[in-house]
Amino acid sequence: MLDLKPTHKVIKDYYAAIQELRDAGYTKEGSVAPYFANVLRHCAGLNQELDVVEQYTFKRDKRSSARLDGALVDREMKVLIYGVWEAKDEGDVLDREIKKKFQDDDYPSDNILFQSPARIVLFQQNKRVFDKEIKNDPKALIEALDLFFSYQKPLYKEWAEAVEDFKDKVGHLGTELVGIIEKELIESKTFKDEFNHFWELCQETINPNISRAAIIEMLVQHLLTERLFRTIFNNPDFVRKNVIAKKLEEVIAALTTRSFSRDQFLTRVERFYKVIEKNAATIVDYQRKQTFLNTLYEKFFQGFAVKVADTHGIVYTPQEIVSFMVESVDDFLKTEFNKSLSSKGVHILDPFVGTGNFIMRIMEQISPLKLEYKYLHELHCNEVLLLPYYIASMNIEHAFFEKTGNYKSFEGICLVDTFEIIEAKQQALNMFAPENAERVKKQQETPIFVIIGNPPYNVGQVNENDNNKNRKYPVLDSLISQTYAKDSKATNKNALSDVYVKAFAWATERLKNQADEIVAFVTNNSFLNNLAFDGMRDYLATVFDQIYILDLGGNVRKNPKLSGTKHNMFGIQVGVSVVFLIKNHQYRYENLS
Repeated sequence: MLDLKPTHKVIKDYYAAIQELRDAGYTKEGSVAPYFANVLRHCAGLNQELDVVEQYTFKRDKRSSARLDGALVDREMKVLIYGVWEAKDEGDVLDREIKKKFQDDDYPSDNILFQSPARIVLFQQNKRVFDKEIKNDPKALIEALDLFFSYQKPLYKEWAEAVEDFKDKVGHLGTELVGIIEKELIESKTFKDEFNHFWELCQETINPNISRAAIIEMLVQHLLTERLFRTIFNNPDFVRKNVIAKKLEEVIAALTTRSFSRDQFLTRVERFYKVIEKNAATIVDYQRKQTFLNTLYEKFFQGFAVKVADTHGIVYTPQEIVSFMVESVDDFLKTEFNKSLSSKGVHILDPFVGTGNFIMRIMEQISPLKLEYKYLHELHCNEVLLLPYYIASMNIEHAFFEKTGNYKSFEGICLVDTFEIIEAKQQALNMFAPENAERVKKQQETPIFVIIGNPPYNVGQVNENDNNKNRKYPVLDSLISQTYAKDSKATNKNALSDVYVKAFAWATERLKNQADEIVAFVTNNSFLNNLAFDGMRDYLATVFDQIYILDLGGNVRKNPKLSGTKHNMFGIQVGVSVVFLIKNHQYRYENLS
């Protein structure tokens, strides 16, 4: 039940505004709809799980998109439609307008509210459940709103319950799978040989110090999620096409014995899989499917790989920030170098690709005439975690398919630790997937012009005493010691060990032989003012010709009142900044002359 009464300000304000418009002769939908939208937003604010989005674009399968006046959606993802609002003029014949909408077979009609200033009609599950005049009856309006907001679509109710159940269950399932794998490593020579071969090859491609536990975790992740990647994106050939998934399947095939049946084990989460697949089937828009899968991924890590989530800082960049950074880089390329993201020779690398948001936004920015060449030759990215690597691969390939109508494998993505490429120079490239090895080698030899992305920065690691320390990178640590730390006046330089600092050092080293370059990172903003970073600030100012920084603030530890997403776009503890570093040889030439 909504806590709403006729005497409440939001209701009184609505009726007063409508009367004022009526007196002035403004009764058209465009004039009156914003005031009803205010009421809907107020009601959504009373519900912590729902949100109202005006002018919500609803993509339909094999048809043009429909634009809803308003949609009641889940607050977290904004992809599951809980209700639809149709605003009408006071002079409209409402029954005629309703009939028009219901002639459209795939128009969402589970919970749809038709509203004019004089009347409100509510349909639920294709049945008219409410129809009253509201012109002078605020109680009727509140009654309709209460029915509208309290409606629970059976499928979504099942979804919410299944997600919570799976989040609790996945940790136990993961632990059980770890036990099964450990047991088979002792008892099955065939599995042990396959596992050790895979482990050795992972040491060569991802990280020479990768632990046995990390390999086991990769297998567990794949076992629990592989089906979702196939079904949510309707990609039954995912395992066959993806070079890493294919090799993991070979290891898992050796695991499947009389003592372990993959299908039988996964029957315990069959309900969860089916609910996810049914909900995903209601989402036609691919970008919203990406959001849906990202949410599943975050929940999966919360349930099973919490330590990995903490160490790698699994926080997705808001699309507004991604767009701002991509458009800014494109503008800098034009103004500084007379080039653009579409220009031939401008190689672009996202070293921490996550689920692919930056690369996909760059693809939107690139001229359609140049996209295929850029996609095949000049877009590059790395990911060290298995699940986001899977998601990014599919997201980027599907984005290309949507824009061109052709499916082509994206060979610019590598499953590799970006920092480790500099550490070991990756000389031994005869690894588990020759395709992945060749991609890493090719990327090493490529003259990168733009580095862009969101480096990990330990957002989940609250303090240095957390039992989740980041691993060492001797080469990068030495570079930082010889540059950022050497010239610092600070006594305590521990902050320079943060992984985001390594990202800056890595980018500088990666591009040191380039005459022209751009680095664009969204990252922790602690380096802006803290004394420990004085050497880092000086060094960056020496290496780069121009530096632009947008400080987004949001440091919760300094000011606890800033907690939550209202003051920090990521809803995290540390402050955030967007940084652009530009090296332009023309400035150095001018200085010399």
